[in-house]
Amino acid sequence: MESSQQRDGGEGVARQEPAGGALRLRRDMGLWSAVSLIAGCMIGSGIFMSPQGVLVYMGSPGASLVVWAICGLLTTLGALCYAELGTLVPESGGEYAYILRTFGSLPAFLVIYAFVLVGRPAAIAAVSLSFAQYVVVPFFPGCSSLPQAMLKGVAATCLLLLLLVNCWSSRMTIMLTNVCTVAKVLSLLVIVGGGIMVLGRGCGRTEAFLTAFRNTSQQAGHIGMAFYQGMWSFDGWNSLNYVMEELKDPNQNLVRALMIAIPLVTGLYVLVNVSYLLVLSPSEILSSDAVAVSWGNQVLGAWAWLVPLAVALSTFGSANGLFFSGSRACYAAAREGHVPQLLSMVHGHRFTPAPALVFTTAVALVLVIPGSFNAIVNFLSFLAWLTYGTTVSCLLYLRMKKKHLPRPYKVPTVIPAIMLLASLYLVLAPILDHPQMELLYLFLFLLSGFPVYFLFIYFRCQPRCLQVATLHLQLLLEVAPTTKNAD
Repeated sequence: MESSQQRDGGEGVARQEPAGGALRLRRDMGLWSAVSLIAGCMIGSGIFMSPQGVLVYMGSPGASLVVWAICGLLTTLGALCYAELGTLVPESGGEYAYILRTFGSLPAFLVIYAFVLVGRPAAIAAVSLSFAQYVVVPFFPGCSSLPQAMLKGVAATCLLLLLLVNCWSSRMTIMLTNVCTVAKVLSLLVIVGGGIMVLGRGCGRTEAFLTAFRNTSQQAGHIGMAFYQGMWSFDGWNSLNYVMEELKDPNQNLVRALMIAIPLVTGLYVLVNVSYLLVLSPSEILSSDAVAVSWGNQVLGAWAWLVPLAVALSTFGSANGLFFSGSRACYAAAREGHVPQLLSMVHGHRFTPAPALVFTTAVALVLVIPGSFNAIVNFLSFLAWLTYGTTVSCLLYLRMKKKHLPRPYKVPTVIPAIMLLASLYLVLAPILDHPQMELLYLFLFLLSGFPVYFLFIYFRCQPRCLQVATLHLQLLLEVAPTTKNAD
């Protein structure tokens, strides 16, 4: 299948498809649903588990809070860059679409190759494992280790349930996201309120703030790994860019949703970390596998069971948002010919990208089996910042080479420049200071994308069996090809 980028000769940005009688995804998402999607994807397992990781690498409470604040700032700067790219390239697919329209087919393929086969399924697997941990913990009180078979079984059940919801209706998926997001924000407000209550009673652990920066790590690699842990909690800030073709009035609502959701989440994260430090000592945070649960045991007393319930609901909602947005990137790449054509099709009556959802679920289920939360976080963070840096460079390139393009929204050039420098630091610092095997595996995986690209995309080798399988699966799933939304 010839890609659109090849037909365009690699020039230009977005172009529109004929609209007559075409089957498309519906524009069902308004402003508040967009805000809910961003906040819902961001608030997952990270804020309940990552505070420990940030503190481990930074060594002091004060430096940890600075990292959380800078993570929020970097996320905001990145969102501003993505807002301009989203109005320049009003297509679903996020980073893939921007790199495709700017640098061409091969770089875009490598991005989607890593994203579809590893990036998004691994993120969903990590969040589902967090969900399983908080669901199973109440049934094994006092146990230092949980049965792995049960954890993996609960995580797999979570994935299959989300597959059913996402395939059934996009509106139902958005509604579930909205409900979960409200519950998440309320849960974080409870933690913030609990910290204020403890401080008001005069029994808060203020000693951590009196010596806030003692023992702060100066190693570049440790600082980079701390940002990996912190930015994991902000992961999902770019989720709206993956579903641009389902967003109402995208030029206005994209910027508005980003500027509402990200400052809200950043403020909550910093205040929640302050609350943790008021209730738990740094040593207690470092020794806890579930910081939020330890906090709840000391503050909520008999109501401490609400914390695992809130975290389980939070991770479930986050996994739902990742499913919703991630399947759209897979769908967009299939429409361009970079992954099998079947994944670009949608259900004829429900208007959901069922094949892309089924494929994402299948890969996530495979990754759940050997999955480890911390290993997945470090692996995904490196991949994410490599992709963010490449995407931001698209904006700088378009500023220099495509000055004539209409820009409904434009950020100062210094913002993408800062983001690019931050991306370079967070990619290179851990490699130079503290290389890990996960990064080598990722590098080898990306190298494997070159022969795959030239064999199946450049030379267009399409096995007959794949064409036959596509036809049968199309009939089985009741799906049909689509075109882009032109409005």
